[in-house]
Amino acid sequence: MARIGFIGVGNMGGPMSANLSKAQHQVRAFDLSPEAVAAAEAAGATAAPTVAEAVKDAEIVVTMLPAGAHVREVYMGENGIFANAPKGTLFIDSSTIDVATSREVAAAAEEAGFAMLDAPVSGGTGGAEGGTLTFMVGGDADAFERGAKAFDAMGKTIVHCGSAGAGQAVKACNNMMLAISMIGVAEGFNLADALGIDRQIVYNVCSTATASSWALNTYCPVPGPAPASPANRDYQAGFTADMMLKDLRLAQDAAQKAGVSTPLGSEAQALFALFSNMGSGAKDFSGIIEMLRGKV
Repeated sequence: MARIGFIGVGNMGGPMSANLSKAQHQVRAFDLSPEAVAAAEAAGATAAPTVAEAVKDAEIVVTMLPAGAHVREVYMGENGIFANAPKGTLFIDSSTIDVATSREVAAAAEEAGFAMLDAPVSGGTGGAEGGTLTFMVGGDADAFERGAKAFDAMGKTIVHCGSAGAGQAVKACNNMMLAISMIGVAEGFNLADALGIDRQIVYNVCSTATASSWALNTYCPVPGPAPASPANRDYQAGFTADMMLKDLRLAQDAAQKAGVSTPLGSEAQALFALFSNMGSGAKDFSGIIEMLRGKV
C-alpha cells in the first residue's frame, strides 16, 4: 500500500480520502477546514497540520481544490508541495480547473523533477462516497500506470485521455454536454406537462427512444421516474448548480481560446448564471427545471 498525502478533503475530497484509507493506504490529510480534517481522520486518515507535513514522505499526493489559483499556490508556493515532497513523488490533481493552469503546473512539476497527472472527476458526491467516480486523466503514460493503485480505490472508470491538460479538457467537454442535455430534458418535461401528458409515460418512451441520455434516464429532473434523481429529494445537491456554472465558464474560456463556436454552451452558461443569481446555486443542477417552468 502507498503513503498518500491528500490536500483538500471537503465534500469531494473527504470521501475520496476515506476510500483510500479503506483500501489500506496510509493517508495524511490536510485542509483549511478543521472539521473536514477531523472527518477524514475519523475515516482513517492521519491529520496533517500543514501542506508540508501532509506530503513530506508521500509516494503519491492527491489534491482536490476549488480553482486554478489554489492549485498553483498549493503546488508552487513557498511552503507548497514542490518545496516539500520527496523526489519521485507522483502528483494527482483532481481539481476541476482551466486547461492553461493545469498545463502550467504540470510543466513546473516536470521541471522540478516530478511526475504529475491532471485527473478531474465525474460522478458527484455520490460517486465519491461509493468509490465509483470516473477519472479523466492527462499526463505521461508511465505516471498514469503508477497512479493506478490510487485511482482504483477511488473510482470505477479511469480513462487516460492524453498528455498534460487532456483530463481537464475532456471534463470541460463532458460537463458542457451534460448541462445542455439537462436543459433539453427539462424543457421536454415542461412541454409534456403543458400538453397534459403523464410524466411517467414521457419517461418510459423517451428513455428508450432517441432522446435517451444520462440526464434523462438516471438524473431525470422531475420526481418519480428515476428513484435516485435529486428531483425526489427537493433537488438536494449531488452536483450543485454553482459547480456546473463553474465548469461551464471553464468550457467557455477554453472554447474562446481555441476559437471554437459553442452557442448552446454559451446559452447554458447564461441560464445557469441566472439560476444561481436567483439564489439557487446550492441546489442540484437538475433543479434548473424549476426556473425554466417559472417556479424560481
